[in-house]
Amino acid sequence: MKTILHIIKKEFLQFKRDPKMFGIVLIAPIVQLLFLGYAATLDVNNVHILFMDQDKTETSRNFIERFESSGFFSIDYYADSYDELTTQINNANVLVAFVIPKDFSKNINRNETVKLQAIFDGSDGNTASIAAGYIGKIISEYSIDIVMDYRNKRGIKVQPVGQISAEIRTWYNPYLKTRYFMVPAIVALLLSIITILLTSLAIVKEKEIGTLEQIIVTPIKSYQLIIGKLVPFLILGLISVVLVITMMGVIFSIPVRGSITFLFVASFFYILSTLGLGLFVSTISKTQQQAMMIAIFAIMMPMIYLSGFAFPIENMPQILQGVSYLIPLRYFITIIRGVVFKGIGIVDLWQELTVLFFMGTAILIFSSLRFRKKLD
Repeated sequence: MKTILHIIKKEFLQFKRDPKMFGIVLIAPIVQLLFLGYAATLDVNNVHILFMDQDKTETSRNFIERFESSGFFSIDYYADSYDELTTQINNANVLVAFVIPKDFSKNINRNETVKLQAIFDGSDGNTASIAAGYIGKIISEYSIDIVMDYRNKRGIKVQPVGQISAEIRTWYNPYLKTRYFMVPAIVALLLSIITILLTSLAIVKEKEIGTLEQIIVTPIKSYQLIIGKLVPFLILGLISVVLVITMMGVIFSIPVRGSITFLFVASFFYILSTLGLGLFVSTISKTQQQAMMIAIFAIMMPMIYLSGFAFPIENMPQILQGVSYLIPLRYFITIIRGVVFKGIGIVDLWQELTVLFFMGTAILIFSSLRFRKKLD
């Protein structure tokens, strides 16, 4: 035990002598949380729109005013021809171009159906579909107002009929902000980056400068070396969890509704797998550049894409959905979102916690055996 403590002390002394390590562990998570928290959003709050008003009447201007007063649209251009309209869309200056036909006002006064043209830049399908929903709602409300105005002017009384009315209530994220969904997952992502990269780079660095070989020739046993090497990164990982969760509440006003203790237990189990992956990367890398490339492209990228961090797993092909069950980050993201948003705990998430424990233990044991063989 004393030997392990000496190794742990040596690791922390190395951290102290390396200012860059301090920045990576304490400052980088806060900076990344700010950037990702504010940038990683799919919300559409400002749709740039162009109108080509061929009618130019009071009615068409009132229709345009509906978009301007909605708060979601920014009317940036008024076009006089389709060539001008096409140029603005091709240059990505507007997302939507709206064409109001010449007989817009006349057809409304005749109680005839009016056909409008909305041209979308579909390069970003998600943004275009959300904008289409906004437009559909505005047009629907405008049409209802026209019908009600027509009936009021002619004194037509509408007979009440039975209707189905759904009262919609949104739990956990009432304003449907993407940021509230993404930020807890960013906590998991930052924990992965810190533990995997730091573990692999620190061990490979000792290979490069030759200190690892000096430690190997001492009477230190391999399991003592592995524990002494990994425990500091485990502590740093838990510190970063505390730091990021605190900043999540302070900056984004996202409280942890569930048990903090349960969240730390889950974090500990998850860190077992990330430390194991970092240890594995160190056994197959000869340089720090090599370790970084393998960690990012062979481990981090698949974890991000297949864990449900940004893309719904249900929308993936069946074969990729099957592969996602091998990704530890998938289970940890489910846990952290459940604890933070829904306030649920081990009663509802015991399956994910169990899988995370066995997966983390297996990865760590496999990597430790490989590391020991590599030392031999």
